[in-house]
Amino acid sequence: MLCRCLVAILTVAAVCHSVPAQDITYRKDVRPLWETKCGSCHGQDAPYYGDFREDKERYVGEELGPRMDTYADLIFFVGWPDTGAFMRRLDDGKSVDSGEPGNMYQYLGEDESERQKNLKIMKAWIGESAWKLKRWKASGDKPGITKEELDLLKIKY
Repeated sequence: MLCRCLVAILTVAAVCHSVPAQDITYRKDVRPLWETKCGSCHGQDAPYYGDFREDKERYVGEELGPRMDTYADLIFFVGWPDTGAFMRRLDDGKSVDSGEPGNMYQYLGEDESERQKNLKIMKAWIGESAWKLKRWKASGDKPGITKEELDLLKIKY
């Protein structure tokens, strides 16, 4: 298990360093958008993921989700260990058969136009072809993410 964890971390790190220059970056585009739309619930006062899972009911009652206020904390929900959570939560529903948007999609904007504009920024940062809702491990009939799919991540700092 430790070996798989190390491989995942090194894979994400390698992807981050091997990506050619992109227009959308965490510092310039994602962080300001995230601070405006997500920071009040997922900022420095929010619990780290492990603490959130241990006392989820309490934190949800306080309108706090897991902490994501740094690049490293956010990547936790993109690449590993909570693979795809960022995408599942923000997706507009067009990536799933049910058509149901993720539970955080509504917070991307005041109206559908603003939400779509902001989702486009997030998808460009992740990488359009890397926008996968898959988890690290397969579950039931849902396959886990592959190395080839992880290699598509852009997530430029």
